[in-house]
Amino acid sequence: MSADPEQVLDFWFSADTRPFWFRSTPEFDARLRERFLDVWQAAARGELEAWNTTPEGALALVIILDQFPLNMFRGQAESFSTEALSREVAHKAIDRGWDRDLDDAGRAFLYLPFMHSEARDDQERSVQLFRDADLVDNLRWAEHHREIIQRFGRFPHRNAALGRESSGEELEWLASKGAFRG
Repeated sequence: MSADPEQVLDFWFSADTRPFWFRSTPEFDARLRERFLDVWQAAARGELEAWNTTPEGALALVIILDQFPLNMFRGQAESFSTEALSREVAHKAIDRGWDRDLDDAGRAFLYLPFMHSEARDDQERSVQLFRDADLVDNLRWAEHHREIIQRFGRFPHRNAALGRESSGEELEWLASKGAFRG
């Protein structure tokens, strides 16, 4: 493994990477996988727990566990395999008040694991976190994610990757212009 928290954050928050945060390309996904797959694997095995001793280290760990697999394994079940771990790290960091030590972009990424959860309680927490931090654009997306979970109890756009059968209502929604595709 060849990275530390500072390298992860420098990469993720760089001007070159920011355009790919929510509009990735296969090329960016491949570049991320090539550079950070071993780091993600180490984090998934719990080998980077020492990073969880500072606000910046916790943020880097959350990004590795929550964001990186969405890119590295796009369209595969593995995309979501470390979400629960990312929420654990985020939860501890927030309980320690470390979110207040981060800028708005860092705080938003620390809160994202709750938005990505299919649990209703996590969705409520996501909305509250973004509202309390006055992250208005993120709040709009948090409310949108919460509405999907309230309606379906899960994210229908994940069904294919997770081998879940979609209901008729989910298929209709997935075919609509308002559908979130992840």
